[in-house]
Amino acid sequence: MSTSELACSYAALILADDGIEISADKIQTLLTAAKIQEVEPIWATIFAKALEGKDIKDMLTNVGSAGPAPAAGAAAAGGAAAPAEAAAEEKVEEKEESDDDMGFGLFD
Repeated sequence: MSTSELACSYAALILADDGIEISADKIQTLLTAAKIQEVEPIWATIFAKALEGKDIKDMLTNVGSAGPAPAAGAAAAGGAAAPAEAAAEEKVEEKEESDDDMGFGLFD
């Protein structure tokens, strides 16, 4: 991530934390106040358009909370999943035993 992207990200987070609508002008104002001159104005515009209409606080608090949906799908499959898992475990055990069949092992 470049310095420009990082500076715009922090500016957007500051605006969201204060409950202020995120716009290119407000991001640029924060960057100017922080004396960060190397950021081109296009970055403020890109970030403002990308975050337009989105609740950043909600996005940050719901990171990784999509867990219940896959669990419900697995519960619906129920009986079909158990035999497949047992077959996979048998295959793994067979692979481990194949080393012994070759005539060498860890302590030979």
